Amino acid sequence: VQLQASGGGLVQPGGSLRLSCAVSGFTLDYYSIGWFRQAPGKEREGVCYISRRDGSTYCIDPVKGRFTISRDVAKNTVYLQMNSLKPEDTAIYYCATDPWNFESSHWVYEHDYRGQGTQVTVSS
Repeated sequence: VQLQASGGGLVQPGGSLRLSCAVSGFTLDYYSIGWFRQAPGKEREGVCYISRRDGSTYCIDPVKGRFTISRDVAKNTVYLQMNSLKPEDTAIYYCATDPWNFESSHWVYEHDYRGQGTQVTVSS
């Protein structure tokens, strides 16, 4: 099993990036997938997730309207399209399985599998 995150980089405020999480070893109807981020000196936080059941999505308020999570079942890949980026979006982003507890409606930070991080830097 492997989750391979890519697509990070340096972008100016207002710019866009698309992160990819290429999954191998299972199909996207087996695990929900989430994107998490951690900025220097800050706690890790869940950003967006996509449900394995029906592809429904959820993103936290600070990124709603700017970030979109989606999946390509044929490519077994989950994407995070990030538009109108702000300096406060600067962080290491990673993708992981089991991002959300649907019973308690809370983010889950212990994952069966997670990818390596990809750095996103928003700066002029």
